[in-house]
Amino acid sequence: MTRISDQLEILQQTPLIEMQGQVLEVRGLACRVGGLSVPVGAMVRIDSTQTLLGEVVGFDRHEVIVMPFGSTGGIKRGDVVTLIQLAQTMPVGDSLLGRVVNALGQPIDDKGPITGVGPRTLYPKVVDPMDRPLIDQPLGTGVRVVDSMTTLGRGQRIGIFAPPGVGKSTILGMMARGTTAEVIVVGLVGERGREVQDFVQKQLGEEGLKRAVVVVATGDESPLLRIRAAQAATTVAEFFRDQGKDVLLIMDSLTRFCQAQRQVGLATGEPPATKGFTPSVFAMLPVLLERSGRTSRGSITGLYAVLVEGDIDDDPISEAARGVLDGHILLSRTLSHRNYWPAVDVLGSISRVADDVIDAQHSASVAQVRRLLAAYKDVEDLLNIGAYADGSNEEFDLAIACKPAIDQLLMQGRNEIGRTKDLDVFTHTSKQLVALNHVIEQNKAKLAQQNQRARQAQMQRRR
Repeated sequence: MTRISDQLEILQQTPLIEMQGQVLEVRGLACRVGGLSVPVGAMVRIDSTQTLLGEVVGFDRHEVIVMPFGSTGGIKRGDVVTLIQLAQTMPVGDSLLGRVVNALGQPIDDKGPITGVGPRTLYPKVVDPMDRPLIDQPLGTGVRVVDSMTTLGRGQRIGIFAPPGVGKSTILGMMARGTTAEVIVVGLVGERGREVQDFVQKQLGEEGLKRAVVVVATGDESPLLRIRAAQAATTVAEFFRDQGKDVLLIMDSLTRFCQAQRQVGLATGEPPATKGFTPSVFAMLPVLLERSGRTSRGSITGLYAVLVEGDIDDDPISEAARGVLDGHILLSRTLSHRNYWPAVDVLGSISRVADDVIDAQHSASVAQVRRLLAAYKDVEDLLNIGAYADGSNEEFDLAIACKPAIDQLLMQGRNEIGRTKDLDVFTHTSKQLVALNHVIEQNKAKLAQQNQRARQAQMQRRR
């Protein structure tokens, strides 16, 4: 059941009388409709050679601009346009679990109709920031490099920044299968049709799907449906959050949501601004991201995939997203070329709430490992050409000695989820990290003894 306030709002947005207009012009992705005075965001039906649903995306004087959810092919002047609803809703309910639906909430998984659902507004009121509790509990993902080095908190929003082909969908699938969250909501926005089945069957798997809802709008669908898929997935996550559950919201990808909004903006006459993206893109982005988070009822932990083309600092979507998100996990093409999975660039990644959800021992271990990874990165080129001499630098020696043990913790196979019978995935990984820190201390003591013996031998030779 949705909240009473939501139901009242939906009733207020339901038209009491039938309102109709006519298509005057089709231009690009949009139609101009006369005789229909409705607000932006209203849903309409276009009766043409085939019946199409659409959304009012703007108006110009006495005409409204309607963008269909399908192709404009076949629409002609004079076609009747009928108002369906003044505001958009998404059907939600417990029976969505285990199902794959499109952006309108209709099932596409051949499992029959979905019953026991009710409408929930697609654009709810903003949560008061003073009603958001502090994030103080970790959320396990089952991915060791994330749980150890960039620990997530319940209610955090973090971006997965990655160039194409470096394992973005794989790490998202691993998190979905291994997370300690009670419900998983996946929004596949603008993905290839082939990747939908791949994610559902291979990445999510049968066990993961049992506690998941997947909302899909592929890249060949209308930009409005791609935008709606992102909003619908968030709406479903909010429904389960308000039931007191901890929800993991996975959106793949935020970039294609922004690209869809750019198409809509250009179709309604917005000027291209930053690298071709319209101003509405940067207005809608924080609104979408702010819907995730923790409330007094439950939490939505948001994982947002961001496709990076070229330098991350020159990408406008990456820059805008990093300014809103609570951290980022950077995937490296260099690591993926070395068959290093997951290809997480630990030094380039950060979780802004990690220190609030881990203990002092875990935090000290993270600092130690990051320091050694930075030292190894500094000396790696010298190692590759054989120009480094052992004993030249104590920090470099320690980094070289500990690198295999560090890699053993951070590298992980796709089907290797860190579950144990007695511990949850986060606690198990935290203990592994502390054990790694003990190995580092042992190597440090061993190297100190070796260096001391080397100095003593050198002094004896001088005598």
